[in-house]
Amino acid sequence: MASSSLSRRLVACLLNISEARRKDVVETVAKAALYNTEGVQREATTVLNIFNDHDYNRSVITIVSSIDSIREAVLSACEKACGLIDMCAHKGVHPCMGAVDLIPIYPLGEEVRVQDCAEQAQAVARGLATRVQGTTVFLFGWADSPLHRGLAQRRKEMGWFKKMPDLRIQPDIGPQPQKRFGVTGVGASPYVMNCNVTIDTQDVVVGRRIATAIRESTPGGLPGVQAMAFPHEGDVEIACNVESVKSGPSGHVTADEPWPSFSIEGRQYCHAPASLITRRVAELARKQGVGIKGTALVGFTPHECRGLAELALSQGVAEFWKEQHRIRM
Repeated sequence: MASSSLSRRLVACLLNISEARRKDVVETVAKAALYNTEGVQREATTVLNIFNDHDYNRSVITIVSSIDSIREAVLSACEKACGLIDMCAHKGVHPCMGAVDLIPIYPLGEEVRVQDCAEQAQAVARGLATRVQGTTVFLFGWADSPLHRGLAQRRKEMGWFKKMPDLRIQPDIGPQPQKRFGVTGVGASPYVMNCNVTIDTQDVVVGRRIATAIRESTPGGLPGVQAMAFPHEGDVEIACNVESVKSGPSGHVTADEPWPSFSIEGRQYCHAPASLITRRVAELARKQGVGIKGTALVGFTPHECRGLAELALSQGVAEFWKEQHRIRM
């Protein structure tokens, strides 16, 4: 396994870029996180997974590195993405605002605080605006100091759900948005999973009802879950962000299913399991006369992410997404 000292200092960045239909472009962005301009591999850095979605025209690149190395890895990937992706030509059913749409940084190791990730996120935000002239950034989560506004709130404020940003908005860092680059969200928090459940219908209205019902903000919804519904490959997908919530594993359980838990700075966090989200969506869909077709995790659970990162780094495998037998693309 990776050395214990390195393992304790690991962080993850689930880099969201607005491109999935040109695989070569996506892989070029991923490799920019791993190798410097001379082709030399960065130390203690791996890309565990690349999740592409053609309909959404969006990819999520899971970069894991030490807290000391994450900034340069992420900035290099973002710089490459901004050079290759033009938002003026982007088409896709998923809302997005930027060529680099989202840069969330999460702690994985015991020696990393969320505040450490927030400081790295702020440094990434400043570095992006400096290295790619014309890029603009809004901050969320712990990086949004001192307010700590969540991603959903910040997206609403920035007009994310309007597909393209209002060019008159005032970002936190950088000039007013340019159409080519759009706006990038940069933040830090305890780990956030992405879990998408496909329902067997083309009726987006049905999907929206289900998405509303399972959101944390709805009475009876699932803690930590934010959800939206989109047309997807001839069906409808309930796309969920699954935030970690402060609590021990006994805080949120079902009769037969404890919620997976982990610790940050001695505090317990847990998250809704994908099986529970799937079951709840299935129950709600059944009431609408609709079945479900499957569930996809975009990336990994926190435990999977750390375990696979330790494996990849111990073996010196940078392009780990190529090594998996169950590529999530």
